[in-house]
Amino acid sequence: AVVEHVVDGDTVDLIVDGTEQRVRLIGVNTPETVDRRKPVECFGPEAKQYTVALLPVGTPVLLERDVEPRDDYGRLLGYVHRSADGLFVNLELVWQGYAAPLTIEPNTTHARDFIDAASAAQRAGRGLWAACDG
Repeated sequence: AVVEHVVDGDTVDLIVDGTEQRVRLIGVNTPETVDRRKPVECFGPEAKQYTVALLPVGTPVLLERDVEPRDDYGRLLGYVHRSADGLFVNLELVWQGYAAPLTIEPNTTHARDFIDAASAAQRAGRGLWAACDG
């Protein structure tokens, strides 16, 4: 797949086999920036910008799936890895403090990794753990 657009910190539009697909990153949750029903949340803009930096338009990626292929909004659910260096984007967002773990059964293949990364980020005071209350 190839990155077409970053929607927010945990959602990207990819071109998959010639078709644009909205992909929700499994196992992570970044603060909101685009929900019209809610105000922009603490560290939301920073999380989106970090995802943009990790996945510039045109970046080739590998899309790893889990048990459940789509969410209730029709988005593909996936783990995203940059093709060039193998960077596991979902995990990097949590490790650097731009996302919190979000475990939703049955898609739990990397849940323990995300929880461990969040604990390390929180202990180190990285990202949203230092910038936001609660």
